[in-house]
Amino acid sequence: MSVTVRVPTTLRTLTAGEAEIAVDGATVAEVIDSLEGAHPGFKERILDDEGSLRRFVNVFVSDDDVRFLDGLGTPVPAGETLSIVPAVAGG
Repeated sequence: MSVTVRVPTTLRTLTAGEAEIAVDGATVAEVIDSLEGAHPGFKERILDDEGSLRRFVNVFVSDDDVRFLDGLGTPVPAGETLSIVPAVAGG
C-alpha cells in the first residue's frame, strides 16, 4: 500500500532533492522503515536512540499530529500523505 511522504527541505539531501516520495507502509513506523530502505539516513534524523520520534520532529498523517494519535503505530491508509515537519523554534 503506497503512501506519499512530504519531505522537508532539510532532509531533501537524502532524497536527491525530491519533495515527495511514494513508499509502502501501513503504519508510521513501517513508512519510516520504507523511507530508510529507499533513502538511508532518515531513521537517524527522525528517531532518537530509543527509537522514538525526536522532540524537534513532528509527523502528521493528513493533518493529524501522530503524537496525539498512536505515535509510530498510527495507521497510514493507502493513498494518504505523511508529512515530516521539523519544529521551528524562535523568540
